[in-house]
Amino acid sequence: MVVWKRHGTDPSPGDIDHMIAALTAAAQTRFGIEPFSVDRDMRTIPDHWHAHARDEQWWPLRFERYMSRYTGIGTERVERT
Repeated sequence: MVVWKRHGTDPSPGDIDHMIAALTAAAQTRFGIEPFSVDRDMRTIPDHWHAHARDEQWWPLRFERYMSRYTGIGTERVERT
């Protein structure tokens, strides 16, 4: 996930490009060759710009397994029990 530091809703196109590039690099490290998408829809936190990198199966998996804690790039997924 990336969040615009100023916590507004209208970053410049240059800021968006920078954040999406950083998120994409982190997602490629996290997911490897697994397909992922960048989700820029601000559903539950509409007062500041943010985006998520999500693996292709994120929606069905949220109902099939416990939520996880992700403690950093290169670490293993840890399920909450």
